[in-house]
Amino acid sequence: MDLLGKILIVDDNRDVLFALNLLLADRAAAVRVCQAPERVPHFMQAFAPDVVLLDMNFRRDAISGEEGFDTLKAILDADPAAAVVMMTAYADTDKAVRAIKMGATDFVSKPWKNEKLLATLAAACRLRQSQRETENLKAKVETLSAADRKEAPTVIGRSPAMMSVLTLVDKLAQTDANILLSGENGTGKDVIARLLAQNSPRAGAPFVSIDVGCVPENLFEGELFGYEKGAFTDARRAKAGRMEVASGGTLLLDEIGNLSLPMQAKLLTAIERREITRIGATQPVSIDIRLICATNADLPALVEAGRFRQDLLYRINTVELRIPPLRERGDDIHLLASYFLERFSRKYGKDIRSVSREAKEKLARYSWPGNVRELEHAIERAVILCEGRSLGPEHFALHPQAPTKEEQRTLNLSQLEREAIERAVKLSGGNLTRAAEALGISRFALYRKMEKLGL
Repeated sequence: MDLLGKILIVDDNRDVLFALNLLLADRAAAVRVCQAPERVPHFMQAFAPDVVLLDMNFRRDAISGEEGFDTLKAILDADPAAAVVMMTAYADTDKAVRAIKMGATDFVSKPWKNEKLLATLAAACRLRQSQRETENLKAKVETLSAADRKEAPTVIGRSPAMMSVLTLVDKLAQTDANILLSGENGTGKDVIARLLAQNSPRAGAPFVSIDVGCVPENLFEGELFGYEKGAFTDARRAKAGRMEVASGGTLLLDEIGNLSLPMQAKLLTAIERREITRIGATQPVSIDIRLICATNADLPALVEAGRFRQDLLYRINTVELRIPPLRERGDDIHLLASYFLERFSRKYGKDIRSVSREAKEKLARYSWPGNVRELEHAIERAVILCEGRSLGPEHFALHPQAPTKEEQRTLNLSQLEREAIERAVKLSGGNLTRAAEALGISRFALYRKMEKLGL
């Protein structure tokens, strides 16, 4: 016989408890005994039994079974899916029918026959396991919301930068290596993550994503690991976490750089042990996931600053895949513009067939700080505003471009002057006369500039 699950025995007779404990000790995963019915809710929470073997009478000479029915109700209030086998020396058909109607799984009489009792408990354990699988399946259906069941990912681009990314995606898709996707906001890291999942051996399994930056820290553990009913005030029913739901498939942790240090430690433990424990549960659940993380942050810099665990970075970064910003993708801007134009023209019922040459030049000159996402929104807005058959530059209200840090540094005259003087002095070995000659100014002018710049 297969090993039974966890069994809780509730009976006020010590001899009965001893005999049942002896019978089940080697046949069950764990056994707990309880003499007082009022202690049953505690055991339901702390022990989480697979099956409760419940006596119906807890007072001398009592034969009504009312105590047992009250305890059965308390058990089912704590866990509506609990498997409860009722047991009494005063069995009759009416009690059995009432117990089953209330939610009991089965009914056995005292004195019991060992073989029959073991078979009854085994059947109850199988039923409980089936119920849990059904619960997990329902949780997966609920958790895999419309946001997580997007249409198949489409990657538009023929630039060398994107072709390099797609070549690496082909190599990585067939592995189970943990991937870190880095890049600016709006570059399409989530699309690449879905592409990796779609082309992997786990393609038919769940793809689950969670945006770390959008979940409040006090809710994140429950979102990631799940929780049992009653684990906290609002936990009215058990819920599988994202890691459990994704088991067998792929989990995307977006904006991993926003994860707090305490949660980083818990995530690291789950990855290393390949198991999670729901909040309020006592037993861990094994998981089998392919982990993909995405970030726009400089994780090594966060490690240096003490804001990200180095050991976690090693775990999630078997291979890092950098997604290039749109400004590095050349003509991909026009390919993406045409793709979005067709999509939004269809969505809004318009017959817009092209982007004018002037508009293309305007799009090409823009640096796209918001990357592909910003381009998508710009095309959608242009389609909405356009009344003709071609998008012109007037349809694109692009944000004024601030100079980059490099441009700011290059355009700072004082900085340029300082660098030129420092370099001239260095090349002249500290000889200010030769340095002035190299700069094309007099020695006196060099003195004044050095004094002004604090050199």
